[in-house]
Amino acid sequence: MVVMGIDPGFGRIGWGIVSYTNQKEKLIDYGCIETTPKSPLENRIYQIYKEITALIKKHHPNTIASEELFFGNNVTTALNVGQARGVIMLAAYQNKIPMFFYKPADIKLAVTGYGKGDKSQIQHMIKLILKLKEIPKPDDAADALAIALTYCYTNKSIHI
Repeated sequence: MVVMGIDPGFGRIGWGIVSYTNQKEKLIDYGCIETTPKSPLENRIYQIYKEITALIKKHHPNTIASEELFFGNNVTTALNVGQARGVIMLAAYQNKIPMFFYKPADIKLAVTGYGKGDKSQIQHMIKLILKLKEIPKPDDAADALAIALTYCYTNKSIHI
């Protein structure tokens, strides 16, 4: 099974692709989609859609996992990230790929064994689990890999 993890954002969207077969994890690829802050909103949204679609065509994930959105008081950020999330969902839907969403505490629990783990603990575990020489950079990509692994560890249908 190939899983694409998405760390949603607007200026930067982390993505990570892992395979999970016979309860063994393997890194396929990871990176970030970065949009230009001064570009018009519609250009940035289209760029996100286009790049996610290209990643789907290249890696053929069976599923896409993403972090659930939570924002405190910054309405503008919430709206922009929500729009980015919408085009990611559209790309998944157009390619008949199911999407799953996880709360930050669930991601921390799945990857570190502790629901209140910090970013450095998650990054360290990603390095260990995927047998990497160094922690994936930028942080958004490491987070996306953690989200992909969360799907692998928590989805009961792939453990049958």
